[in-house]
Amino acid sequence: MSKKKIGMWLYKNGGGEEIGKKIIKKLKQRDIETINDINLRYAIAKNKHIIYNDIKLNKELDLFFSYNAGEQTQYQVYLYQALSRVIPTINSYEAFALTEDKFQTAFLLRNHGVQTADYKLCHRDDTERLRTIIKKWDKMVYKPTDGWGGVGLTKIENENTLDVLLPFLNQMDLRFFYVEKFIKYDNTDFRVDIVDGKFVGCYGRKAGEKSWKTNITSGGSVFLREPNDEVVNLAIKACEVCGVDIGGVDIIYDMEKEEYVVLEVNGIPAFATPEQEKMGLDFNDKKIDLIVELIDKKIK
Repeated sequence: MSKKKIGMWLYKNGGGEEIGKKIIKKLKQRDIETINDINLRYAIAKNKHIIYNDIKLNKELDLFFSYNAGEQTQYQVYLYQALSRVIPTINSYEAFALTEDKFQTAFLLRNHGVQTADYKLCHRDDTERLRTIIKKWDKMVYKPTDGWGGVGLTKIENENTLDVLLPFLNQMDLRFFYVEKFIKYDNTDFRVDIVDGKFVGCYGRKAGEKSWKTNITSGGSVFLREPNDEVVNLAIKACEVCGVDIGGVDIIYDMEKEEYVVLEVNGIPAFATPEQEKMGLDFNDKKIDLIVELIDKKIK
């Protein structure tokens, strides 16, 4: 039997380089070879092959593991889509693309009984509908459907705020507007990591002073947090519905409806950084083991 070989592209900042070395070492123990740092940004497609450094990826790899949110380009993602059609990928392109789109994710989750924030999607020219929505909801949040890290999130508190925002949105030549009802919560969330349907770990994030965003890039901070069974089961179901092998699910507690709500499913949830590990986030080894097990299972 020929030796199994996978390709990997994993982020290097925040301790990612050491994580990658551990994954490669554990895969080697299972007699699985890893070609590391395959950035499809520098690959080409020629006839029936996708070629990177003279390696015909679709012919020579048994699986491609893509885990780098910060350096993605449209070209890289386009080739990822093609590669995912002919060899196993983690996550599959279909699942990855779904979780990159907030509306598509929320729509699917709600249709499978997973509670999300109430949302509306309307045509860019239907501004009167937006005015009707703000009157009904009192407060809402505009979200780019493909944004991450809290970038572009805008809280709309009244019609005056909407009037100020609309000209800027129109200049961006958007095809549609996606808004969510602002949920009254305690300015903290749960980030729950799931690999292959199994609970990995959880931590909390807290919004910065005078802010409502818990995203780290928006001034939020990480703290130790134990989830309850309801939160874990909700995260597992959300990942199952979205079809992700690896997922990080953001969950908050709606204080008015008195229920947990899924805000987002992330297809590339980060490992704990060295600084976070020092404060007690200790799920990295478990996550590595589950990912290695997942890779082994998929290539067999």
